Amino acid sequence: MSAPGLHSGESVCPYCGVGCRLWVEAEGSRLIRVKGVPDAAANRGRLCHKGATLWHVVDTPDRLRFPLQRTLGGKFRRISWPKALKLLSGRLRALHEAHGADALAFYGSGQLDTETAYLICKLFKGYLGANNTDSNSRLCMASAAVAYATALGSDGPPTCYEDIAQAETLLVLGSNMAEAHPVAFDLLRQRLREDAGARLIVIDPRRTPTAERAHLHLPLKPGSDLALLNALALLLRPGADRGFIARHASGFEAYEAFLDSLDLEALIKETGLAAEQVRAAAELLRGRRFLTFYCMGANQSREGVAKNLAILNLHLLTGQIGTPGAGPFSLTGQPNAMGGREAGLLAHQLPGYRFVADAGHRGEVEDHWGYPRGSISARPGLTAVEMFRALERGRLKALWIAGTNPAASMPDLHQIKRAFAAAEFVVVQDCYHPTETTLHADLILPAAQWVEKAWTGTNSERMVSYSPRLVEPVGEALPDFEILRRAGAALGAPGFDAATRESVWDEYRLLTAGRPCDQAGISAERLKRVRELQWPCPHEAHPGTLRRYLDRNFPTPDGRARFHPVPARGPLERTDAECPLVLTTGRLAAHWHTRTRTGKVASLNFKAPGPILQIHPLDAQARGIQDGATVVVSNRRGFMRVVAEVTETILPGTVFSTFHWGDLHAPHSNANLLTHAALDPLSKQPEYKFAAVEVVLDTPARMAEDDRALPQAKFPAGWFALGKPRERSTALKPSRA
Repeated sequence: MSAPGLHSGESVCPYCGVGCRLWVEAEGSRLIRVKGVPDAAANRGRLCHKGATLWHVVDTPDRLRFPLQRTLGGKFRRISWPKALKLLSGRLRALHEAHGADALAFYGSGQLDTETAYLICKLFKGYLGANNTDSNSRLCMASAAVAYATALGSDGPPTCYEDIAQAETLLVLGSNMAEAHPVAFDLLRQRLREDAGARLIVIDPRRTPTAERAHLHLPLKPGSDLALLNALALLLRPGADRGFIARHASGFEAYEAFLDSLDLEALIKETGLAAEQVRAAAELLRGRRFLTFYCMGANQSREGVAKNLAILNLHLLTGQIGTPGAGPFSLTGQPNAMGGREAGLLAHQLPGYRFVADAGHRGEVEDHWGYPRGSISARPGLTAVEMFRALERGRLKALWIAGTNPAASMPDLHQIKRAFAAAEFVVVQDCYHPTETTLHADLILPAAQWVEKAWTGTNSERMVSYSPRLVEPVGEALPDFEILRRAGAALGAPGFDAATRESVWDEYRLLTAGRPCDQAGISAERLKRVRELQWPCPHEAHPGTLRRYLDRNFPTPDGRARFHPVPARGPLERTDAECPLVLTTGRLAAHWHTRTRTGKVASLNFKAPGPILQIHPLDAQARGIQDGATVVVSNRRGFMRVVAEVTETILPGTVFSTFHWGDLHAPHSNANLLTHAALDPLSKQPEYKFAAVEVVLDTPARMAEDDRALPQAKFPAGWFALGKPRERSTALKPSRA
């Protein structure tokens, strides 16, 4: 709790999944400085620009301070917490009684703490019988999670940040670490400075700031990742660690037969790379400890699980796993995406890496909660994209959203707008209003910020960290945990009335005992004392686990890791004469997600004031586009208007933009108006990284024509302060698709 006058304390950064610990200085409830903690495992005193400017974003003019209800006129009015909870519980109960549990859904976030994620799971899956809980982690890390479980038997990376200092080759695929995870990338740079023999390979269609530091950059064609990874496997097979494979892996015969069916030259041709480049990469991996970092470029694809499995195949083939300085290391995009998965927030999961489809798992959780057997449905719930499809079609009636901004971050935003228009009841829980999503809400609940609450989260290296409350929440904002606790009590759910954050954490961590993500030894009291511990940590005398699988014993039925053949299917959408360019999307260093925080910091806005489209000079010249010109990017789903950045850092035939800017910045400025929602069949993660588009020079006549064509993307004057009605219109009719 905050004290009068000057005071300070430790917290955890609420941005990416690196897990930087912060030293926060405040005067009363006003933050005045944020610095890195020198002895923190993740950042060792480092901070990126976003983290260092966090003190700007807590008490802002658009902070959501009180519950708000939409009126019949479409405006918002302040209501009390008792009225908000009565409205929330009454509407959920009525829809549950009228349409059943499957009519309700909760869409959360990797920004929610573990205690909150656990209560969401307990309330919806346990008490209400609705497995429709999911997280925007589905958009980021689902493919990595499924691949870990499929090949190694359990979600969760086996590696740690200390491995960077022992790796001989650092392989970065589908990740612009320098901009998206800058503090972790600083550790890579330090490794390269300290050991002249260490090498960095970067696989990316763009020459990003990460690729600029590489000893070898492989600018492969978008969508050819599997071709490259399988080509590398063919080149590395002669030196395979067959002793490791014989003792610790299964499925190698089928995998080797798959490799025999491939044509190395054809694979290399598909990537657009020179054979010398691919062979050079194999040489930098052969016989060396290598650590692979990968993120959205591998995950956000309809073959995201296959790409992840191909990465794991390389580590199994060479025996480079379960040893210091080597292994697969998926980078997490949000501060507690890992913790949400551990707590069971995803639609197919239960706490402790259990699954709703497993009768034994359901029974264990029901007994732990004291709920009757059969309370938890055996059918996996709707995932993120599926929720909005079901909302549009009327199958889903109520959607509760917390800590995320799907009206800007989901693929194919036209469908998302139709879904909101068809919804019967939308609740949005956030720190700010308006956002693109709060404007669609019937009820808005004010959430406390990261520094205004006590919370627990897990970072990319399985480090469980505690963050205390350092300042008082603004207005009547409440911690996410407390909002869920009060909502559960209002609904009559057993065990919610007297719950405290500490009691909920201890209830949760005991449910992980004996599971792959064992946190039984990380009690609330212990974590307050030591600040951070890595799981598995099975008892309170255990020091935590730096690396997994050092004994080469994997949590599979036979204790072996598993190879998987991964034939390529390619992107669902292909370029053609009408849409000849490939649009790929990503982040910039200055901003995070949809700018609900970073958009409030002047220095970050100065670095990146608006959305851009990177385009190669050859493609720009063919279209009469000069650097700095406004262009229209379009396809069969819609269009966006953006400023061109003509650069040779991108391949001909490919363009790049970001998803940071939405309708609050300007109508038609979000790349997700063009992305599509093709899903990986296993992870249900959408394909953000490949959309066929065309780019043309903008003109005043085209601007006027485009604005008439899509009136639903425009907000009326005065919307910023008061919101806009969420109502059906001819422009927002549900699709039959």
